[in-house]
Amino acid sequence: MKTTMNTTVKTTDFASLGFGALAFLGLLGAYFGILTLVSGWNFTLEQFSDFWYFIVPLGAGFGIQVGLFVYLKQVLKRHHGGGGVVAATGTTSTAAMISCCAHYLTNVAPLVGATGAVVLIAQYQTELFWVGLAFNAAGIVYIGRKVILARRYA
Repeated sequence: MKTTMNTTVKTTDFASLGFGALAFLGLLGAYFGILTLVSGWNFTLEQFSDFWYFIVPLGAGFGIQVGLFVYLKQVLKRHHGGGGVVAATGTTSTAAMISCCAHYLTNVAPLVGATGAVVLIAQYQTELFWVGLAFNAAGIVYIGRKVILARRYA
């Protein structure tokens, strides 16, 4: 068992920060883009101001997961020449963020035949936010533990 860890910051370690930040901005971009297309810019800003305390942590959690995943891949590549790791995705985060306004899809849902699903999502939007946050936390813990184990055995 190794008792010392290499604490120097490598250039590749900054890649994980960059990818995490890009994932955060990408998820927020998807939120703003989809809602703007569906309901317009003013509505999107109104919804963001009403639910920012869910949306920002969901995006940040996704960014942290991506950053940890990229870091984990770098650690494994440096010390093991690669390896497959399964990580949580941001699908739940995206779905929870978009669900906050999905009930406004009822204007076009009859064309798609999804009115019942839209009503159900709208009715439980806050609960879906909490589920998204729980999945984010679980993903961060899972990948974080993998990072700790990989560094310990590297």
